Amino acid sequence: MTNGRILAYGLLGLPLAFAALPIYVHVPRYYADVAGMPLALLGAILLGARLLDAGVDPWLGWLADRVSRPRMVALALLPFAIGFVALLNPPTDNVSLWLLASLALTYLGFSAATVAYQAWGADIGVDSALRTRLTAAREGFGLLGVVLAAALPALIATNLSDGIARLSWILPPLLLIAAATTFSRVGAGQPVLAPSQPLLPSLRRVFADVAFRRLLLVFVANGIAAALPATLFLFFVADVLQLEKASGPLLAVYFIAGAASLPLWVKLSARYGRVFAWLGAIVLSIIAFAGASLLGSGDLWLFAAICIASGLALGADLALPAAIAADLGERQGQAGACFGVWNFVSKLNLALAAGLSLPLLGALGYQPGSGAGLTSLTFAYALLPLAFKALAGALLWRWRHSLEI
Repeated sequence: MTNGRILAYGLLGLPLAFAALPIYVHVPRYYADVAGMPLALLGAILLGARLLDAGVDPWLGWLADRVSRPRMVALALLPFAIGFVALLNPPTDNVSLWLLASLALTYLGFSAATVAYQAWGADIGVDSALRTRLTAAREGFGLLGVVLAAALPALIATNLSDGIARLSWILPPLLLIAAATTFSRVGAGQPVLAPSQPLLPSLRRVFADVAFRRLLLVFVANGIAAALPATLFLFFVADVLQLEKASGPLLAVYFIAGAASLPLWVKLSARYGRVFAWLGAIVLSIIAFAGASLLGSGDLWLFAAICIASGLALGADLALPAAIAADLGERQGQAGACFGVWNFVSKLNLALAAGLSLPLLGALGYQPGSGAGLTSLTFAYALLPLAFKALAGALLWRWRHSLEI
């Protein structure tokens, strides 16, 4: 496969990730500040919507094994774009219902497109090395989309809230251009499909694979470690570091480091194996989280260095586990079902991070912008992720031989 075709496949990852950053990072603080929603109510709505979203992913994966994956991607993009625009432009009344409905529409389109898109990459990759390159291209363009979403609000508006609202109108044309390029340059591939069977037997077949179960457990621990700081990043920068205006550039630095590291992780995985490369990234993350727990007001450059270190590790988290999952999915002959379960677990991590951490912080006395409960915020942002990263590393080391295909 030519580099041009690999890049054309990866390009669609840009608008999908462009929308993912506001959905998972900006929405909690945006609705708390602009709409004035209490943290407990906001956390409950985010938890409910994300659990509902995660719950449909296995069904979407099962569906992706039975229909044309490119066609499924195309059909999912319209509700995704409409829901995203609605999500970042809430009315003055009935904000909680608007949040729940717009999240549900956005999640449905995003999830269907993402599951089919990932399975499509497994189809056109003929071996493990090519699937790693395709995954890296998809995640590399995804990180570029995230950098754009992080940097643009400060460039298109004088305050973060207005910038986030205007960000929503950039997605539709961006999505149209990327989709046109991907669909015109990338063929459907040759999917290795399992015999047609109902949803539950298909899922049982996914979980019957011992290696996939082990990979999921590592992914859960590692994913919780990533979801907690993703949910609390803006709160931490604004209230602990007192650097709210720097939040956009800091996010951009983090994701630029992740994008720049992707070729390195691909090379390291080719030389030492994907498991050992991923272990190195986990160790780097642990060091970064430990450093973040020691920071306080005004520590801009120290936190920027931590963003770079954790961003470098992010590249491995994005490219290597999904590439291993793609191999396991093709081996089973149902890549769609495997990625449906994969995305279910990923979103469950994000749901629990928002649904549990925000009410917990509220109960411990943290109030955004008040200066109260900052110790609890630091604990949830830095030390809890460190513990989960350590657990992920221990499990990955224990099962290293069964996960390297």
